[in-house]
Amino acid sequence: MVQLIVGEKGKGKTKVLLDKVNKEIKSINGNVVYLDKSSEHMFELNNKIRLINVCEYNISNADQFVGFITGIISQDHDLEQMYLDCLMKIANIDSDGIVPLISEINKVSETFKVDFIVSVTMDSGNIPSELKDMVIEAL
Repeated sequence: MVQLIVGEKGKGKTKVLLDKVNKEIKSINGNVVYLDKSSEHMFELNNKIRLINVCEYNISNADQFVGFITGIISQDHDLEQMYLDCLMKIANIDSDGIVPLISEINKVSETFKVDFIVSVTMDSGNIPSELKDMVIEAL
């Protein structure tokens, strides 16, 4: 399952994502990974959550990003959830690449039974129709 938190820059998507992951970790049996563009939020996350600064890994396109997340999954068979903050920045895509990337992430989710909660910097009115059903919060 892929869930989206959408809104323009500065609307509070990261806060919503952080609150959600810190709440969910209390009821999850498996592991949780939080992918971000920096390590800035390290002290805001519960210590059971693994924070990965994606920018340290030179991801230059969506295919590399999908390979990166499947590599993480391959190393952790107890992984239940992945939180992706600033998706377009960490995957190095523009708004035209959002639908194909979310489609690939959804395939990964179904194949490996890992839930993805993703923040996308985009006005909620501009979300492509293919993704509207995935939106859980629009800011």
